[in-house]
Amino acid sequence: MTMEAINPATGEVIKTYATMTDDEVKKAIAASHETFQSWRNVPFSERAQLMKKAARVLRDNVDEYAKLMALEMGKVMKEGRAEAEKCAWVCDYYAENAEEFLKRETVQTDASKSFVSFQPLGVVLAVMPWNFPFWQVFRFAAPALMAGNTGVLKHASNVPGCALAIEEVFQKAGFPAPAFRTLLIGSKAVAAVIENPLVTAVTLTGSTPAGRAVACKSGEMLKKTVLELGGSDAYVVLEDANVEEAVNTCAFSRLINAGQSCIAAKRFIVVERIRKTFEELFVKKMAAQKMGDPLEEGVTVGPQARHDLRDELHYQVEESIKKGATCLLGAQIPDSKGAFYPPTVLTDVKKGMPAYDEELFGPVAAIIPVKDEAEAIRAANDSVFGLGSAVFTQNLEKGEQLAEREIQAGSCFVNTFVRSDPRLPFGGIKESGYGRELSHFGIKEFVNIKTIFIK
Repeated sequence: MTMEAINPATGEVIKTYATMTDDEVKKAIAASHETFQSWRNVPFSERAQLMKKAARVLRDNVDEYAKLMALEMGKVMKEGRAEAEKCAWVCDYYAENAEEFLKRETVQTDASKSFVSFQPLGVVLAVMPWNFPFWQVFRFAAPALMAGNTGVLKHASNVPGCALAIEEVFQKAGFPAPAFRTLLIGSKAVAAVIENPLVTAVTLTGSTPAGRAVACKSGEMLKKTVLELGGSDAYVVLEDANVEEAVNTCAFSRLINAGQSCIAAKRFIVVERIRKTFEELFVKKMAAQKMGDPLEEGVTVGPQARHDLRDELHYQVEESIKKGATCLLGAQIPDSKGAFYPPTVLTDVKKGMPAYDEELFGPVAAIIPVKDEAEAIRAANDSVFGLGSAVFTQNLEKGEQLAEREIQAGSCFVNTFVRSDPRLPFGGIKESGYGRELSHFGIKEFVNIKTIFIK
């Protein structure tokens, strides 16, 4: 069996890779488990030195990794460089903070001594997507390895080069080779990996259907999971917002990674009083973007990662228009090679349309007009998803209150775009998943929170 890396900008096959046999997978997991027995006892200081070296490897090869991302999944070079730098940041962050996050917590009881200890679990399986092919992996791997776990990676089948490059980063940094292994396998082989008794836990970033499948199998095996799934982030623009600043932020967020981000802005809920101004400025901003080869400097919108994904997105757009949405920009597949889709703006979007009910994983913005703040909050929460969200208002007290108390999501940003940050927990609610990555919350997801009681 093989898997191909295909350049989505040209449709050309970059390289063909042999997938691993069942026996090779079992041996890799066994080696990772064996390495865990010693890795778990390596002092934090030594783990931190290696993680710092991994950060240096990333920074020393930023252009190489950015080019690899551009070739395999279409990310523009500027964004690829930023992604590699962010991976280095998360490595440094956990190198510097893991020991403090996982130190004993003394609890006063009727024992002579009682405390909570945080001990690693073992081999953790990571099932990761193609859209942020380095970042999604490192935000799992840095805390997991620093906690004393080892990891095996099942990456998306269209980014095998990225998967192997990440494995090489850790090897170049001096980690024991089996501490982090890439498994070149297809999706159908994941169930058997979860069933392997040496795998102790699973983390997945991906679609909601993929999350359901992994959660089902992991539940059957009674293994801990963390799931970061789809999102249809609502950006609420109130009538007292600075409209120009809101437009700039909304357009930027919608087009991150050519719109292929779980936490990209997707549904723009705009109060009717400022709707016309918002739409005019927003369309102008979206139309000004440069779409093209992601290797070309100055390009801001690359191709979609695969042709089938581009075609599915176009179908969602067409169905929304058939059901009454108004197209203000785009919505036409270019007559050229590559999986390109232009920045697109739909308005008059209502419940029952794909643009309202589903996740649009591409550069398509759905404007949902509402009469007032109360209706805006109802529309924001009227979704099966709950990953990220944002509120735009010049009344910061109101913005804080709405963000904290009213909008249903794993995070809510006020007057800026949603992003992940190693210092803050990241994850969703509802069909956007459960569990948290990053910060001290994330590193504690894959440890045994162990009570010690001494009489």
